[in-house]
Amino acid sequence: MPAALSDEIDVLAKAKRAISGDYTLSDNEPYMSEAQLDYFRQLLLEWKKSILTAAADTLQSLQDGPIREPDLNDRASSETDWGIELRTRDRQRKLIAKIDSALRRIEEGEYGYCEVSGEPIGLGRLSARPIATMTVEAQEAHERREKISRDD
Repeated sequence: MPAALSDEIDVLAKAKRAISGDYTLSDNEPYMSEAQLDYFRQLLLEWKKSILTAAADTLQSLQDGPIREPDLNDRASSETDWGIELRTRDRQRKLIAKIDSALRRIEEGEYGYCEVSGEPIGLGRLSARPIATMTVEAQEAHERREKISRDD
């Protein structure tokens, strides 16, 4: 799990570098101003593009041929590596649905606001996790309720 999260963070960081230009997020402008919405729209689109490119690369590698390691230990290692790669791509496939949902919220004017409380999520949280749908407080409460129901 930590490796998958690390990969997700790396892809997001790559997307941020790709869109870096003259604009930087600032608390000195109105929350979810047109410039902020445009920044997040570009970030989400670039993030999605990076994920799709990585998925295409993985697919191409799979199509290039089966694993042909003569040594059983090498073959097992290669198969394990491919299993991890495929699980990462599956996780990113699910992430694309969340990115699409965030893009839809931008178009509908709902982006940046908590789906539970309606409060602003905050630029720092959105910068770290552009697909966030809840404030930190609402997310923590949600996770506590999940843990309690799981423990019952």
